[in-house]
Amino acid sequence: MSHIIAPSILSADFAHLAEEVRSIEKSADWAHVDIMDNHFVPNLTIGLPVVRSLLAVTTLPLDCHLMITNPERWAPGYAEAGAYNVTFHAEATDDPVAVARDIRAAGALAGLAIDRDTPMEPYLELLPHIDTLLIMTIKAGFGGQAFIPELLDKVRLARRHVNAGHLRVRIEVDGGISADTIAAAAEAGADAFVAGTAVYGQPDRAAAIARLRELAA
Repeated sequence: MSHIIAPSILSADFAHLAEEVRSIEKSADWAHVDIMDNHFVPNLTIGLPVVRSLLAVTTLPLDCHLMITNPERWAPGYAEAGAYNVTFHAEATDDPVAVARDIRAAGALAGLAIDRDTPMEPYLELLPHIDTLLIMTIKAGFGGQAFIPELLDKVRLARRHVNAGHLRVRIEVDGGISADTIAAAAEAGADAFVAGTAVYGQPDRAAAIARLRELAA
């Protein structure tokens, strides 16, 4: 699979979200949308109405990362709205296979996220049921945190299982991804990279994305 660069709009200017997403359309692969409910994580961002509005103004596939409780109720709605990939947290549900099935049935790819302190091993058996495995390289809930290199061990473990099973599962990393860290994440086996300030904090976003893509190759 080719590498995916997914700038996180959590680092964008929320007063001009449409323009901020359009600014990366020609250079990014996905736009990463962090949805937080102030219950699963101690932060509150945006919800389905904003995602619907963004879908109406951009051609970029939206990669929706649901940091919310009760994904059984909410996740399919993002798929129905037109999100390309809908990722929910393993820690937020007792039946991740059912949630993934419902997301797929509603028309999106299904992603499973593993937070910083959650072991990878119990979820390896779920890989055949998902399309994307998102491994947090920080603690979920806030942007701008420092990358934790030890968490790449999870990426290596997941990559071995994906390859051994001949599975078409993307391994996405989220948290502290920058020009200084993306090469290590790619070497560990990641093939999709969420970057916030490494893109939106740069004066030339297209150049920043091109640089990340080059370093991940």
